Amino acid sequence: MQAWLRAAGAHLVLVSICLLGAGRGAVAADDPAAEQRAFAAEVAHDGGPSEAAVLATLAGAKVQQSILDAIARPAEATKPWSEYAPIFLTDKRIDDGVAFYRANRELLERVGKEYGVAPEFVVAIIGVETSYGAITGKYRVLDALSTLAFHYPPRGKFFRGELKQLFLLGDTHLAYPIDALRGSYAGAMGWGQFMPTSIAKWAKDEDGDGRIDLWSSLPDITASIANYFADHGWQQGQPVAVRAQPAADARVLPDPGLDPVYPLQQMEAWGYAPLERVDADTLSTLLKLDGDRGPEYWLVFGNFRAITRYNKSPLYAMAVFQLAQAIARGAATP
Repeated sequence: MQAWLRAAGAHLVLVSICLLGAGRGAVAADDPAAEQRAFAAEVAHDGGPSEAAVLATLAGAKVQQSILDAIARPAEATKPWSEYAPIFLTDKRIDDGVAFYRANRELLERVGKEYGVAPEFVVAIIGVETSYGAITGKYRVLDALSTLAFHYPPRGKFFRGELKQLFLLGDTHLAYPIDALRGSYAGAMGWGQFMPTSIAKWAKDEDGDGRIDLWSSLPDITASIANYFADHGWQQGQPVAVRAQPAADARVLPDPGLDPVYPLQQMEAWGYAPLERVDADTLSTLLKLDGDRGPEYWLVFGNFRAITRYNKSPLYAMAVFQLAQAIARGAATP
């Protein structure tokens, strides 16, 4: 989930530079102290900790210039597919995914059945986001969210909302105290890199211990990801994407978007023949990627759109799709 946050910040780099000042270490805000007091009052008013408790916690937060630098860097999604794919579709990531699936097959298939989501896609999300839990983030979530909430004006409103939700979740819902949580530079947490609002809406206490633990509880981790997909339109047994062979006179579809609105038979009539059999009435849209051997044409469906609800980049969704396919093939091999 964190890649789209960096992507959203990247196009505002020039604005950010102006706001942050000429010096590398400069951090700008109109009045962080006043903003924090107003924020603390809002949290307390909406049922969170007291104003004094919020301010005391924020007093222990550290402004991190490295966080501001990270969110201003261009995202991987600015690369063409020919450069993006090799980042995530490596032999190691595939092999590790197969090993993870085999080691946790019973859990994954139970969760997949419960939420109606193919298990290999849950595994692929974990693989793309954190290399199966190996890289979950080095920053204190409190530092990340407070830095961006009060010292990054281009997206301050968004991150204040996430910081507020972190306080509303509180220590009783999460596995660890707020000031001990670790995550990405943008405040994304756990093996699936959930932001606080995503935890509040979609995370599951699958193991029934009364806490949501997205770092150490595989039942909580896998069920939370599956529930996210289920609530964002995933349809069990439906296709995700298929390669298409364009005819020489195929109709040009300028920026068709990612919403599947064209019946597959319409796409075929326009000159885009699927290379795998899919029901002709299935709604689809066209995705063109810059592959290492030239343009690639894909017909993508509702489940592909569901993946982009996790991360809006179509490159991300395609990486998850292809990694999931490779993991499923490997896990099925004796």
